[in-house]
Amino acid sequence: MASDLIRSTYRSVWWAFMLRGLFAIALGLVILWRPIESIAAFALVIAIWALFTGFIEIIHAFQLRTAFRQWWVMLLSGLISVGFGIAAFNYYPLLSLTFAVIWATWWLFLSGALALSAAMMERKMGVGWGRTLAFGVVAFVTGVVALMNPPATLAAIMGLIAGFALVSGIVLIIGAFKLSSLKSKLSQAVGAAS
Repeated sequence: MASDLIRSTYRSVWWAFMLRGLFAIALGLVILWRPIESIAAFALVIAIWALFTGFIEIIHAFQLRTAFRQWWVMLLSGLISVGFGIAAFNYYPLLSLTFAVIWATWWLFLSGALALSAAMMERKMGVGWGRTLAFGVVAFVTGVVALMNPPATLAAIMGLIAGFALVSGIVLIIGAFKLSSLKSKLSQAVGAAS
């Protein structure tokens, strides 16, 4: 009975890991193989995501209005998101891609500013602060470069997505094979306990 449960759980989990891993690797390879089409698809995903999350926020705002006094903030956020999604479809792909570049740039600026602030605190505490300062400067300079060169920023974003997809796919497939050895050990343990 326990061994049947182990086998059925193993099969469903193993296939889930394997399929997700293969899909992630395929996605990473497609992004690397067809970068222009991938960037266009990325712009479409941003527009669809903005619409989807905006509608969900609007629904949640109305659901929470009796329990949450600031429900209108969530409603406003949802309306802005829906408005952006509609505008992103209207000005496809330029608006979505501009958003991606600006978002990445501000993320780099914020990371750099926080690292510089942390470096100054580390310096006051007498802790080694050079690496944190160097990270902050590099992040800030990278933000400036990202803002000045949007095509390179988009290429970097797509490269990061492709790299993450490839690495996560490989990890998931390795996990599926490690699950095989775990299944054997569990089956042996259950057999020995019976």
